[in-house]
Amino acid sequence: MIAENTQIQMRKGILEYCVLSIISKGEIYASDIIAELKRAELLVVEGTLYPLLTRLKNNGLLSYSWKESTSGPPRKYYQITEEGLHVLHRLDETWKELVYAVETSVAGRNKPNEEQPQ
Repeated sequence: MIAENTQIQMRKGILEYCVLSIISKGEIYASDIIAELKRAELLVVEGTLYPLLTRLKNNGLLSYSWKESTSGPPRKYYQITEEGLHVLHRLDETWKELVYAVETSVAGRNKPNEEQPQ
């Protein structure tokens, strides 16, 4: 139970970073963001993504525009703002620091399936 809760918190913690990274590649529709996250094995449902997109937009990190669709109603496409790019670059640096900290902390540790020396 403790491991599962920690795993959930770790995934939540990096979701905003991953979403900003995906949107920074270019204008994108929400279902395409979900597809990218699934490809990265960071599964997310619409009920999680839409509140996050709204929060990022309200904080000035994203904007959106409506585009006509050939297969239904107009679609909302998201773009990263200049402020969003600034935040993303700061998160890039934080990510590098965290990767180093984790790799350094776990270096030399026995894996759960390895036998302990006697």
